[in-house]
Amino acid sequence: MATKDFKAKIDNALQNPVLRGALGNFGVAFAESRDKAYQNYDFSALRDQVAEVKGFAAAHMEEMAEQFTASATARGAKVFRAKTGEEAKQYILALAQKEGVKSIVKSKSMATEEIHLNQDLAKAGYEVQETDLGEWILQLAHQRPSHMVMPAIHMTRQQVADVFTDNLGDKSEPDIPQLVKTARRELRTKFLEAEMGISGANIAVAETGSLVMFTNEGNGRLTSTLPRVHVFVVGLEKLVPKFMDILPIMTALPKSATGQQITSYVTMVTGVTPTYLEAGEIGEKEFHVVLMDNGRSEMYADPKFKKALQCIRCCSCLNVCPAYQLVGGHVYGSIYTGGIGTILTAFTKGLDETAEIQNLCLQCGKCTTVCPGKVDIPDMILELRNRVMRKTGLPFTQKIALDVVSNRRLFHSLLRVASKAQKPFAQDKMIRHLPLFLSNMTDKRSLPAIADVPLRDAFGQYKQIVRNPKGKAAFFAGCLIDFCYPEIGESVIKVLNSKDIEVVFPDAQSCCGAPATYMGDEENARKLAQHNIAAFENVDADYIVSACPTCTHALAHGFVQLLQSDLAWATRAEQFAAKVTDFGKLVHDLGGITGVRGEDLKVTYHDSCHLKRTLGIFREPRAMLQALPGVEMVEMKESDRCCGFAGSYSIKFPEMSGPILERKVNNIAASGADLVCMDCPGCLMQISGGLDKHTTAIKAKHTAQVLAERLSQQ
Repeated sequence: MATKDFKAKIDNALQNPVLRGALGNFGVAFAESRDKAYQNYDFSALRDQVAEVKGFAAAHMEEMAEQFTASATARGAKVFRAKTGEEAKQYILALAQKEGVKSIVKSKSMATEEIHLNQDLAKAGYEVQETDLGEWILQLAHQRPSHMVMPAIHMTRQQVADVFTDNLGDKSEPDIPQLVKTARRELRTKFLEAEMGISGANIAVAETGSLVMFTNEGNGRLTSTLPRVHVFVVGLEKLVPKFMDILPIMTALPKSATGQQITSYVTMVTGVTPTYLEAGEIGEKEFHVVLMDNGRSEMYADPKFKKALQCIRCCSCLNVCPAYQLVGGHVYGSIYTGGIGTILTAFTKGLDETAEIQNLCLQCGKCTTVCPGKVDIPDMILELRNRVMRKTGLPFTQKIALDVVSNRRLFHSLLRVASKAQKPFAQDKMIRHLPLFLSNMTDKRSLPAIADVPLRDAFGQYKQIVRNPKGKAAFFAGCLIDFCYPEIGESVIKVLNSKDIEVVFPDAQSCCGAPATYMGDEENARKLAQHNIAAFENVDADYIVSACPTCTHALAHGFVQLLQSDLAWATRAEQFAAKVTDFGKLVHDLGGITGVRGEDLKVTYHDSCHLKRTLGIFREPRAMLQALPGVEMVEMKESDRCCGFAGSYSIKFPEMSGPILERKVNNIAASGADLVCMDCPGCLMQISGGLDKHTTAIKAKHTAQVLAERLSQQ
């Protein structure tokens, strides 16, 4: 569980209306700008190119580093290979002392932020001036960057004006052109007086020894050209093999970072350039490149994380992350923020530094859809979570809860007891208020009451009519359908029967193990995988059908991954997974539901994260709903944005889950729909609870329910 200090950081961020407004507004604007920037490009093909280039470079990191060193050295550069951040700092400090440097200008460099270079230079008596506008503002304000591309995104123009007023002597007004003019005036003399420039780079080309910078302010060019000594500090992950490999990165990075076609300045530095010496003489610049490892090699050596080196630092993942948009970057405790930042922090600062921040990830997968480097951030976050839990152990309450869930008989017995104990709090099948320490669970949403009769008990009472049998489906209900929404299970049976599919229910089935998996409890997840495989092996079925995408993903993919180290179980898991299918996909592929009539309805559809981004299913349910006579489909804004449920996330972080849900409810209401459909019982629990709290007339239903209702009116 999150510590009080971490919770306090989250609460402070959530209570900052300026931060929430800035990040929320940018998130909306970014999505529009990015879509427009990529209009005439094949993003899928482009990201394949980026991933290929970066993947090859990572796989040949040492070879690329040696080639770059040779190429740059041949052109007059002095290249230093720094194994650690400390080695990089000591080299730069020694160089500054050797060259008699007093003043230093820097263009934005995440690598130098990573190793806290500024602090060491200042301690040694050097005047260090940031020249990127955002970084300079933060330097004056004594703050850390909150975003890797837009470091001062969390500040308003009024706050910037106040910082200028407090630090520069003159009163500054919150007018952006005037603030920029002030910055230009103050920084210009710094460029002219500086004796050393320090820059980062977006790309380092092994073939030619070239360094490439993408900037919008021109400060990178001034930093690299005016001072007589210049140092590039570059992480090994910035290496690419050939000069032509610049192109796909140059095409993708500005579009993914800020929605621009190209940055204002693309600067390429190859070798030593002339510089003015004293008395007007022209000589050669002292040109140095620090190639820094600082955990990069360790990252590549780890098969679970090597693809993280394909990141091009565009930060599009941050810009679409629901968690980041709520709390910003400072909560992450490092200059590397968001999901990708959590991964980078694990290797540059250590696994312990990620123990809390990895919990901020909802596992919604939105970041994977926009990443030009094809980095599977959620999967890597999950692996970090597993490693943290293996090292520290699960918190006591989580361990007890997961031990209970993994014990089918105990878990189901407790749910039956809870169905009776909830009576004082349940009304109209909803729980709207809970007492004492449980109250935050019903603060932003109502909860579904546990069913009086679970699906497993009622299943034998359902009369199945299969006129022309064409197959048999074993239904995996999952916990929510089984014990909270048995009516969804009944709908699944009716619809499959209408497609001539007989449905059976293996009584021994239990939780799919997703809660254990996403909390980092591999032991219980593995136990549940084995239990469920054994339960379904006793049933002769053509399909194993699930109406919960989280369960479907666990059955079709998770079990295989969990059991891959045991040959016998791995084979059984693969045979099991081969039969697994999503309910909606199966019904759609069998022709859908046609020829039925019901009331006229305006329907919008919410894409569940696992259904769309993991299983790739989003057209099929819409097509089936649209085919129903009287149904008008309307697309809500941000239909595939997470609803904030994310399994146990809504329990661990109700303060985060609530605002995410509120945004979803507002988008549903703005669509003008009478009904919102979805194919995930978890999303149904979250969204129906949110709608209930808002006392709106809009209803929420599982797609199976809508299809079954039309069948009942034949």
